[in-house]
Amino acid sequence: MTRTLALIHTSPMLVPMFDTLCARILPDWRIFHMVDESLIRNTIAVGRLDKPTTRRMVAQIQSAFEAGADAVLVTCSSIGPGIPVARQLFDGPIFRIDEAMAAQAVSIGRRVGVLATLGTTLEPTIQLIRDTAASQGRDCEVISDCCEGAFEAVLRGDTETHDQRVRASLDALMPKVDVVVLAQGSMARVLAAIPPESLSVPVYSSPELAIQQIRSTL
Repeated sequence: MTRTLALIHTSPMLVPMFDTLCARILPDWRIFHMVDESLIRNTIAVGRLDKPTTRRMVAQIQSAFEAGADAVLVTCSSIGPGIPVARQLFDGPIFRIDEAMAAQAVSIGRRVGVLATLGTTLEPTIQLIRDTAASQGRDCEVISDCCEGAFEAVLRGDTETHDQRVRASLDALMPKVDVVVLAQGSMARVLAAIPPESLSVPVYSSPELAIQQIRSTL
């Protein structure tokens, strides 16, 4: 029997990337996407994930299960802190895009670098890294950086400026840490364009690790 995965996005730009990943890693699954840009826009406006936006995210997850999803992946790290709430309400598996990445990072290094282009993503990712390290009984020091202007550039369609700023920040962060995580799924293509020999420490992005987690878990 074919199983179904629903992906909840806050940006349509992630859809093609996840289509490609799912076709390779979950070839026997049916996939459908749900996009609500207001979830991230409202979170940015407030400066954090608030209760009204959490309720609307939960409503999206409910809609996904009612539409026939066997599992749901929320692909926006900024709204990830609301997922524990949703897990209390639904029996079906709900995946947070950055959980597998956090677990991988804290398992191999004590000094973890977190790179983001949004403050609303940076803080939840830092907290997730710390919580994950605590759950594994590991010491962890988080060193973070927010790439100023990169998010605004990508909103203008200027992906070249976005990628250049992310790469420059990554180059500056790597000498300070044992491992780096890229806090947003949209940053994955920057990593894909960097030759592995140019990376002085392991660098992880969340999309592929999240899809692999779904495969190994289900």
